[in-house]
Amino acid sequence: MNIFTKKNELKTYLNSLSKSKKIGFVPTMGALHQGHLSLLSESLKNNDLTVLSIFVNPTQFNNSEDLEKYPRTLEKDIDLVKKLSKDILIFSPSIEEIYEGNTTSNSYHYDGLENQMEGKQRPGHFDGVGTILTKLFTIIQPYQAYFGEKDFQQLQIVKKLVKNYNIPVIINGCPIHRETNGLAMSSRNERLSKEAREEAAIIFKILNEARIFFQNHSSTETITLVENEFSKHSNFKLEYFEIADEETLSPCITKEDNKEYRGFIAVFIEDIRLIDNISMK
Repeated sequence: MNIFTKKNELKTYLNSLSKSKKIGFVPTMGALHQGHLSLLSESLKNNDLTVLSIFVNPTQFNNSEDLEKYPRTLEKDIDLVKKLSKDILIFSPSIEEIYEGNTTSNSYHYDGLENQMEGKQRPGHFDGVGTILTKLFTIIQPYQAYFGEKDFQQLQIVKKLVKNYNIPVIINGCPIHRETNGLAMSSRNERLSKEAREEAAIIFKILNEARIFFQNHSSTETITLVENEFSKHSNFKLEYFEIADEETLSPCITKEDNKEYRGFIAVFIEDIRLIDNISMK
């Protein structure tokens, strides 16, 4: 298995390959789980070479404590990847290697997608996402890249990034992977106690209740339902629940038959922030 920490060494290796080889790319911040492995499996099926990046990107954190506590499990991650395929190339650079002493974000515009939900709650977050992906796309030059739908807003942001900034890569969204109790798989789940991890099943349960309720009720009524349900669970703090147009991410004010809607949620348990989403079909 090839593991690179230096971008020039990675670029040299990739440039030595035949130009006809299709490179699939899975960018991650590590603490890998089955959701990440499913992205890698999809890339392995559809490309000649798969590159996985493991890099906890400081510029997409607006909370220094969250950055400090983000799980870092590189050795375990490498073992997981080896079990899946020894042909996957891993890029795990240092902050200095990526940012060269200037750990700041560039400014990106995503036609307003960045002003909704996560953008409201985490100022500068999507500038950080755009900055690191632009750097990684430039280094790796993939044919296509894979992102999970758990971060659905991010997926739409990345699609807008490559369109607005003419980056030649195909972006693929892949289904959310869930634990057996319905909790969306996330690297942050590793920070939850066993009890909280079990209790967090309520998030997906309430999302499903909202999806069913929404069929015959307004978005305002559905949001109220979710808020009321979480008020019954004192261990949780609901940050937001919004129903939005899947394409524009604009809040649903009045339902329209020709639009696809999705419910988005952010909730705290044990001071750990979890996000999830569900199609409101």
